Amino acid sequence: MSENAAFKSGFVTLIGRPNVGKSTLMNKLIGQKIAITSNKPQTTRNRIQTVLTLEEGQIVFLDTPGIHKAKNKLGDYMVNVAERTLNEVDVILWLVEPTTYIGAGERHIIEQLKKTKTPIILVINKVDTVKREEVLTFIDAYRNELDFMEIVPVSALKGENTDTLIKCIMKYLPYGPAFYDEDTITDQPMRQIVAELIREKALRLLSEEIPHGVAVSIESMKERKNICDIEATIVCERDSHKGIIIGKGGQMLKKIGSQARPEIEDMLEMKVNLQLWVKVKKDWRDSDFLLKNFGYNPKDIDLYE
Repeated sequence: MSENAAFKSGFVTLIGRPNVGKSTLMNKLIGQKIAITSNKPQTTRNRIQTVLTLEEGQIVFLDTPGIHKAKNKLGDYMVNVAERTLNEVDVILWLVEPTTYIGAGERHIIEQLKKTKTPIILVINKVDTVKREEVLTFIDAYRNELDFMEIVPVSALKGENTDTLIKCIMKYLPYGPAFYDEDTITDQPMRQIVAELIREKALRLLSEEIPHGVAVSIESMKERKNICDIEATIVCERDSHKGIIIGKGGQMLKKIGSQARPEIEDMLEMKVNLQLWVKVKKDWRDSDFLLKNFGYNPKDIDLYE
């Protein structure tokens, strides 16, 4: 396949403010769930690499954390990962909400994008939430801000216009062989994907004040016959949070486990015996040691040094 002289391959990053639908779009484009999605901002903490292989080429997507104003070391790390990706890819997809208002967050991203020579495709997401005739006004609002190669309105949730987006991306990729085998979908370690699936369910089920203070650590993953035994710890910052995560009579913890298990089973293609525990690690988001422990060490995934 990669011997084809017309074959293209390259790296594409998805950037945007938190909660604009980057992970939802990436999952839709590759046709599988790899990145976790939530209606809470700043869900993605690491740069997740996924692969879409087609007859005409291979796109390697980097789903970065949302660009936002950092409040702690974890926040600084997330912003650095997002901003430093811009110069090492072949195409940038900038996702925005369908609105004519360009706020301070978007202005910050525009300033970052002005510094790069990488081709930029503006993706106006969530067009299923607005009237079709309004989309042109959103395009006009952004058209004068930057020199976009393409402007593509999509609905990541409904999969609207995603085929057009893939064709647009292909235009700007260089010719060259595939980076990965055609059956590769992600370079994420299986443990990390399992941890992220559990964290997604916690984010969706828990009340507003907890989610950003939650991490998941996989203590062990062992296969026996057709079953995978997984022990995982949900880490929070306060004793009061621990009580909420466990819930009355352990009900909340059971709910998190029962929602995560089927998706983990689908991914591993085997039965899963999932045991969840809860631990308190005060201020882990400001501890270099604990950030590293939970897989958020920039040196581990940096490609820039």
